[in-house]
Amino acid sequence: MNDWLRHGPVTDGIELVEAFFQGAAYGSHRHDSYAIGLTMAGVQSFRYRSAMRHSLSGQALVLHPDEAHDGQAGTEDGFRYRIAYLAPELLQQVLGGAPLPFVDGGVSSDRRLVRAAAGLLANFDAAPGSMELDDALVDIATALRQAAGQRQLPGGDFRAAHIAREYINDALHTRLTLDDLARASGRDRWSLARDFRTFFGVSPHRYVTMRRVALARQSMLRGLSLADAAAIAGFADQSHLTRHFVAAYGIPPARWLRLQGARTNVQDAPRTAL
Repeated sequence: MNDWLRHGPVTDGIELVEAFFQGAAYGSHRHDSYAIGLTMAGVQSFRYRSAMRHSLSGQALVLHPDEAHDGQAGTEDGFRYRIAYLAPELLQQVLGGAPLPFVDGGVSSDRRLVRAAAGLLANFDAAPGSMELDDALVDIATALRQAAGQRQLPGGDFRAAHIAREYINDALHTRLTLDDLARASGRDRWSLARDFRTFFGVSPHRYVTMRRVALARQSMLRGLSLADAAAIAGFADQSHLTRHFVAAYGIPPARWLRLQGARTNVQDAPRTAL
């Protein structure tokens, strides 16, 4: 197996990944971000919204936040792809509080979307300048809305959802409840839960979990053991983190580190049933 994975330059709210896989790549998992990418070579196959999808070279991948999907090569030659994971709150800077666009099917040949994705993914070896990044985000947000057509999710209170998200970011190491978020935002707890999903694509609980997984991942990349990374991020123990890591990325932490050439003393844990 010649599988590999590398990351692009770090930009707040955007994660760029390029990878090559033969055979099975990822188990079923979900992100709290948009996943927007391009298949560069081969056939990229994945199960998404109860159907098997196939992306060919030049087609765009558009996976909505919190939608389960897996990944595997569609042929024995394997596939290579580039993908950007975009925080919904980053797109909201362009959308201005509009509901997140939903592009059905996971694979699109829409030329506007393919062109916008290519622009976002072009700067893989050097971080883009501020204005260049802003332009790429405007192109992506505009293309997503156009490709989604008239399909809209119910509206809500964007200001309350934004306050709740900022509260979570500032209090990530504390024990959070939906009542805490409701008091901070001035919105009743159930309306806030609906608003949060409308504008950011995931529930408040899942947003907290994913932020903690991201914190643990940063610790692992700095060389901390999986047990220490779990403790720092607020997980009960190593197995608790591993379960959520597999749910977020589709592979165990040790394999994720090895794919990037990082050294680890953590043994592979068995894949967790989702």
